[in-house]
Amino acid sequence: MDTQFEVIIIGAGPAGLTAAIYASRANMKVLLLEQETPGGKLVKTYKIENYTGVESSSGVDLAMSFMNHGLAFGAKMDFGSVVKVENVGKIKKVTLDNGKEFTAKAVIVATGTKERPLDVAMADRFTGRGISYCAVCDGAFYRDKVVTIIGGGNSALEEALFITSLVEKVNIVIRRDEFRAEPKIVEEVLKNEKINVIYKHLPESLIIEDNNIVGLNIKHVDTGEITPLMCSGIFPYIGADPATSFLDKAILNERGYIIVKADMSTAIEGIFGAGDVIDKELRQVVTATSDGAIAANSAVKYIKNNF
Repeated sequence: MDTQFEVIIIGAGPAGLTAAIYASRANMKVLLLEQETPGGKLVKTYKIENYTGVESSSGVDLAMSFMNHGLAFGAKMDFGSVVKVENVGKIKKVTLDNGKEFTAKAVIVATGTKERPLDVAMADRFTGRGISYCAVCDGAFYRDKVVTIIGGGNSALEEALFITSLVEKVNIVIRRDEFRAEPKIVEEVLKNEKINVIYKHLPESLIIEDNNIVGLNIKHVDTGEITPLMCSGIFPYIGADPATSFLDKAILNERGYIIVKADMSTAIEGIFGAGDVIDKELRQVVTATSDGAIAANSAVKYIKNNF
């Protein structure tokens, strides 16, 4: 595979794939780099109903459409985790964890965010064995069982609604006395007979028998009282952090998000940001695609003016 490109896009979610469309249609030689599955969080989302022009779609179907479109105009794709982006004169060198190196005149970072892990003892040990961060991916393992979802935002509630079609019962544990999700989703959750909402509680510790998770101890945020909550699976949706460990801290804010201007450029010439990884208020598919289009347009202008 060729290693020299004009634009390298790190991350093949909605922002990165949209950037690939715009950059490749501008006759740029484009490489998409993806660590996991193309489509980003769409792949882990049960249903999308707020993307303009698509009244309702499964996340996987929309992700496949994005991927096909993103590669339709000649962009190439490779896989691996980026560990370094550095300047070699005016050229950017991108290094992957597998040792591969690529160069480009401009880099667009669209790596999104990574889910925060459950902060209880032995959570790492039981990830994939009772703890999962994707109900769409792993829900079938808990068919006709009881599961617990932790979190009160859109993602948590959307996944809860999805998994009710598979399991016997869903507990939703939230630390506040109200949800942070959109009212329409909250309404659906509250009227679903399979869902039990437990307010003002936090996860405290796993309940383990015979080396398997059989429940979760939860703690009341006011009284400190511990209550055992029996379940076979736990799905944490407790926030996410930007995937920016490989970037120069000069372009990041205190939380690790990329600081961009209106044109998606950063403080380092030739590096642009797009999607959930940038410092912004609203993180949705529609805003990610907008960011990707702007970033690609800006990268093309940068290349034409500097090379």
